[in-house]
Amino acid sequence: QAQLVASGGGLVMPGGSLTLSCDASGSILRFNAMAWYRQAPGKERELVATVTNVGGNYYLDSVKGRFTISRDTAKNTLYLQMNSLKPEDTAVYYCNGAINHRWSTDWGQGTPVTVSS
Repeated sequence: QAQLVASGGGLVMPGGSLTLSCDASGSILRFNAMAWYRQAPGKERELVATVTNVGGNYYLDSVKGRFTISRDTAKNTLYLQMNSLKPEDTAVYYCNGAINHRWSTDWGQGTPVTVSS
């Protein structure tokens, strides 16, 4: 499976915006779907957003209207545009891709996002 590296996290104030990137070592056209997950301290990893190659999208209810998932096949990059950030969005964010409809078991290091004043 192609290696995915998440980046772009950091410290941002409540109400601010941040864009995360997920760079693939190969063509992201190989993925049936790609997704962003996040894991807050003391909590389980949760699915934040998904984009598929068959026209489907999913967003966690708490991020609908604030987050946007997108792909750039020319740059082999997945993005997560996050607006109106809240303290509860604080977590380590991970990206993943599915090949043959199977998610990778290698989550990598993720990229931490801290929303605080």
